[in-house]
Amino acid sequence: MLFPKKVKHRKWQVGRKHPDKLQSPDTRGITVAFGSYGLKATSQARVKSNQIEAARRVISRTLGKTGKVWIRIFPDKPLTKKPAEVGMGKGKGDPDCFVFEVFPGRVLFEIDGVPEDVAREAIRKAAAKLPLKAKFVTREQTRV
Repeated sequence: MLFPKKVKHRKWQVGRKHPDKLQSPDTRGITVAFGSYGLKATSQARVKSNQIEAARRVISRTLGKTGKVWIRIFPDKPLTKKPAEVGMGKGKGDPDCFVFEVFPGRVLFEIDGVPEDVAREAIRKAAAKLPLKAKFVTREQTRV
């Protein structure tokens, strides 16, 4: 699974959930840069490192030995969690997992070296492993 080697701060602040800014589209990482096909997010979510790994595994299993996969996101934000059945108060919980905050428009995975129908199937299976809505895009669709 992906996680940082070293972090400056063990615990981050939560961040705000302003309704106007919640669905603001991403401005970075919105084009297919390395491969021919990609998985593009159409909704907002926090993607955990184990979900990224599950999607990567199903993509590489579907592609076989000929395809190449690029992961365009890295979970570097720590989430904390308090143990089960613990009362309120007594400070912030311990770090539980690392996440990446995905906004609409971000390309999460890229694929190359396989036909389009195989890539489309791999992207469909990977999107089922992630907690967001996503779509299949090609290099030509994302270029402006």
